[in-house]
Amino acid sequence: MKKLILAAAIAAFSTAAYAGQMEGKVQAVDESTRTILLEDGSTYVAAEGVEISGLAAGDAIVVTYDDGTNNATAVEKM
Repeated sequence: MKKLILAAAIAAFSTAAYAGQMEGKVQAVDESTRTILLEDGSTYVAAEGVEISGLAAGDAIVVTYDDGTNNATAVEKM
């Protein structure tokens, strides 16, 4: 039984999603592809439901993204 519980805990931990955050200034926004380009060259693709229409070049933002990807799950102006 202990081995089964340990295996379940390991499986749950290994499939958990982790989020990262990045601060930066917007260089460009492409609403048709939902892509945000920051001045440092990093790019993020906003998930459906993440509002990006109010973003403009020069805006300081915080992007929350799925770790290991460039999929933005939230974008906030600073």
